[in-house]
Amino acid sequence: MRLALTLYLALLGGAAWAGDINSQRAQFNYQMSCQGCHAPDGSGAGEVPRMREHVGIFLATEAGREYLVRVPGSAVSALGDAELAEVLNWIVREFAGASITLHFEPYTPQEVGQLRQYPLNEVVQYRAQLLADIASANLRE
Repeated sequence: MRLALTLYLALLGGAAWAGDINSQRAQFNYQMSCQGCHAPDGSGAGEVPRMREHVGIFLATEAGREYLVRVPGSAVSALGDAELAEVLNWIVREFAGASITLHFEPYTPQEVGQLRQYPLNEVVQYRAQLLADIASANLRE
């Protein structure tokens, strides 16, 4: 019984450790692939949109959720689908703050793999229309 309990606790500790590694890997991939434009703290730089206290707004609609995968920095990233899903989930957890109003369903590698096949070309115009649509939907509620 004691051996079984010890093994169980070791497995639980290993699972927690694996989660930490995924978070660390996601943060590292953000640093290598995203922070050059979006800044280490998600505040954005120049014309690049900020993510801190803002990225959660996009999760209010399915089109907004898809947008976060379809922007060129995500869609054509060298990261694999699982790594990109980790980074997107990390970004939401770290930067969304009060901008997220709904329960967040984490991105999956399968979802990311499907959506990134359709990268956006006219990102600025698309984002402006998307934000207007989200604001309009929020006003109707």
